[in-house]
Amino acid sequence: MTKYPSFAAVDLGSNSFHLVVAREVDGRLQLLHKEKHRVYLAAGLDEDYMLDDEAIERALHVLKQFAATLAGFDKNNVEVAATYTLRSCKNLRHFVKQAKAVFPYKINVISGQEEARLIYQGVANYVHDDSNRLVVDIGGGSTEVIIGKHQSHKLLTSRNIGCVTMSKLYFCDAKLTEKRFKKAIIHAEQHIEPITSIYQKTGWQSCLGTSGTIKTLSAINDELFQSKTLTLDSLRDIQGHLVSAGELSNITIKALPDERKSSIAGGLAILIAAFNQLGIEKLEYCDYSLREGLLHELAQNEEFDIRTRTIDSFAEQYTVDAQHAKHICQTLTHFFKVAKSAWQLEKGDLELLKWAVYLHEVGIAINSSGIHKHSAYIVMNSQLPGFTQDQQQQLGALIRFHRKKIKSHDLNELVETDSQTRFAQLLTLLRLAILFHQKRQKTQVPKHELKILANEVILQFESAWLEEHSLFSADLEQEQHYWKSLDVNLTIHACEALS
Repeated sequence: MTKYPSFAAVDLGSNSFHLVVAREVDGRLQLLHKEKHRVYLAAGLDEDYMLDDEAIERALHVLKQFAATLAGFDKNNVEVAATYTLRSCKNLRHFVKQAKAVFPYKINVISGQEEARLIYQGVANYVHDDSNRLVVDIGGGSTEVIIGKHQSHKLLTSRNIGCVTMSKLYFCDAKLTEKRFKKAIIHAEQHIEPITSIYQKTGWQSCLGTSGTIKTLSAINDELFQSKTLTLDSLRDIQGHLVSAGELSNITIKALPDERKSSIAGGLAILIAAFNQLGIEKLEYCDYSLREGLLHELAQNEEFDIRTRTIDSFAEQYTVDAQHAKHICQTLTHFFKVAKSAWQLEKGDLELLKWAVYLHEVGIAINSSGIHKHSAYIVMNSQLPGFTQDQQQQLGALIRFHRKKIKSHDLNELVETDSQTRFAQLLTLLRLAILFHQKRQKTQVPKHELKILANEVILQFESAWLEEHSLFSADLEQEQHYWKSLDVNLTIHACEALS
């Protein structure tokens, strides 16, 4: 009997948490199971962007349920994406630490641009047409707007307005008035206005809306006006029905479930603003979104290809010396193989190191002085499709500390305490590989022997070679001093001859 691989995608949204399980059959994904739980995470975000204890408890409760559903799943076949609220909250580490105790899968916090990209992938791989399409996704804390054709996006943006946050701002006491809607719509238009020109210039032939807000509005429209297609007139009519009710508790529309009432006014205001600003004529609901995008990339193993394309594009943009980077990667791969067993390194660690090699000199576009700082700044503050925020942070930190002194204060700012041991191991390999190629000539790699212990790197060279290369010897001695802040010892031995 044929066994088909199964995959799971988890979307930790600002309004709801979603879990989707699918299996791949003859190259196509077959959806097997869906779960959705209201968490109202964005409602627990205060003015200082701290997530309150009640919201955290709601989230942990759902994560426990998801963990039970996913019991027995290969961790490599589970992708977890956290969106606006978790990428915005200042106590993310506190939340993740508690989540790890009940949910054994890595939580990847993604940027707004990455969220938009994955949403489009979810739509593009399930809805097929030959025209430019506009996709609008209204989440609990952010709204993504994308233009694409076939499998490729043309424009991606994420605006920090969502149905939960907007409802919290203008409809928190459940009162529904024309004045409040007007203020909410203007607020949303101010967020959308900066993208209006480029989106209208690019143009589209069809418009699709994803997410629970648009699904609910489409259902309301069908109940009230016998059409699932949303237009500006129909949205204004829905607004009129809500205002006529006066407050949320008086609404009697069957298509509006109780759990959606508290956020529907804010979501409606955002969608009206999008219609106004972008000139949308009509919008159809689409049942595919972020979760399906995650599933598709898991099943097709596309994540690596996307990240590789991102690195290649960056390297080309900043005219990276690709031959030099290739030579460093060859030496780095040798170091990695030696260290892999002692340090229990994984394939993903080598990929991260190689990406760091290709980007560690992009800062030369700013200035060759302080290049490590400039390069790290560029990497950590750019849009990197395919990378999670955590991966981007790790990449930037490796580049920031690939040379010069490593200050403990700076290290603690960029690398979490419980990740510093692994980071130090990767960084030592990166620094050595770059040092070995500082003359930028492949033939200059010194003959050596490398040994890796738990907290020690032992390098052995021929005495005569070290004497002839006094500058390299001095650099190694300097590295020994720098590495003290990493709690890794660099030991240098000299011998008459290496075998």
